[in-house]
Order: sequence, then C-alpha cells, then structure tokens
Amino acid sequence: MELTLRERRSAILELLHHSGRVRVAELAARFGVSEVSIRSDLAELEEQGALSRVHGGAVSSYTSYYNMSLAQRSGSNREEKRQIAATVADMIRDNCSVMMNAGTTTLAVMEQLADKKGVTIITNSIVLALEAAKHPNLRVVLLGGNVNAEYQYVYGDAASQQLAAYYADYLVLSADGIDAENGVSTYYDEEAPLCSQMLTQARTVIAALDFTKIGRVALRAIAPIDRVEYLVTNACAPRDPIAELKERGVRVLLSEDGK
Repeated sequence: MELTLRERRSAILELLHHSGRVRVAELAARFGVSEVSIRSDLAELEEQGALSRVHGGAVSSYTSYYNMSLAQRSGSNREEKRQIAATVADMIRDNCSVMMNAGTTTLAVMEQLADKKGVTIITNSIVLALEAAKHPNLRVVLLGGNVNAEYQYVYGDAASQQLAAYYADYLVLSADGIDAENGVSTYYDEEAPLCSQMLTQARTVIAALDFTKIGRVALRAIAPIDRVEYLVTNACAPRDPIAELKERGVRVLLSEDGK
C-alpha cells in the first residue's frame, strides 16, 4: 500500500533513528517514488531540524538539549512545539491546576492556556512563571530552591519540600527522551528528582515531547513508562517507537499543523 506523504516522512525518520544515515536512491526504491520526491522530503525534514542533508542522502542531526543554550532550545522545532501545545491545551479544562517542569514545550503549553479561566500553574521554571504572570487569567505558583542560572529553573531539597504541599489535576511534562523500555528521561539530572515527585502529585500525566525525543534515552531516568498516561507528539514521529509505547498502554495523540 502506498504511504501518504506524512507516513513516508515518518518512515524516513524511523530509518534514520536506527541507522543514522539514509540514501536518496535507496529511499526512492524502498518507497516507490522519484528521487525528486525524496529530496523534497529530506529538505522539509532538514528545515524542521530532524536531519542534515549530505551528498546522496542525509544523516541524523539530533542534538541533545544538554548541549544547547536556552535561546537555542527555544528556537528548536518551534512550530512542532506549538502544535503539541495546542493539543495539550485542548485536554485541560477551566478551573483546574497544572504542574509544569522547566522546558520550552511546557512554555509553549502555558501560552496556549492563557485564555482559559481559573487555571493555577505550579512550576519550577523561572521563565515560565514570569511569562505566565503576564496573563491575568492564570494563577502562578513558583517553587523556590537552588537556581540553575543557565536554564532558569529551581531544584533541590527546598523546592521538593515546597512541592510536597501541592497536588494538581494535571502534570504537563517536558523531557529529553521517551522509550517503551526505559521510560521518560532527561539530561538535567539535578531537575529529575523534582520531575519524578511531580508525577506522584498529579492525577493525570501528559508527556509533551516533540518528534525528536521519541525513542530516545537521555542521561537520567524520570519515570517508568507505566507512569505516563498520555504522550502528545508530532504526526511525523517515528512509527516503531510510537507503536511500542501504545503497546505499553500509553495513549498517544499526534499533533499536526492546524490541530
């Protein structure tokens, strides 16, 4: 059966995930399309930051957020994060409480929540709290503690003790990887314990991760996969890891432009 454009690009990302390199001629033969179509696919995926084109094909260009500045993280896959944020916001009702850890995807979700009524946000992200405070519809609780000045979040025992006083209807979790066997993980090991604690104090857990994080395993575990109820990611996410997550009971919502 012929694949749709979105399915073909997802399959290309899946091949890159496993092999690290793809070739135009081989992809054209595999999918039964012209090399011109494959080059168009690779150009679009390169624009999204998913790969780097080289002579005759493409290589994976995945760069861990651990090596990126906050400004670089904010600019990476901006449109894909907006799509995810819109889907997550549709899941959250008025007059509820939402925990959010530090991350550019959670920041995008907060912006989508600005028009909702009576929403309380509990966060360890300084940037997110300052931006949320600009919106009168949102009530903001910023945890205190040790400060990571580079990425603008708090962590440590003081933050954990303050977090213990709160329970939330939702946790919107940003991370650096999600994998069926290894669960949710992050490169920021000092923040990981606080994220794990948030999971125990929220009724509904929503992992909001763009397509580059699917099937990845980062430095520090946050939670096993059975603690995640929903994953919201992009429609172009690689299919095999998504299928494995569904088999483990994760409800996967795939966002795309306009949704």
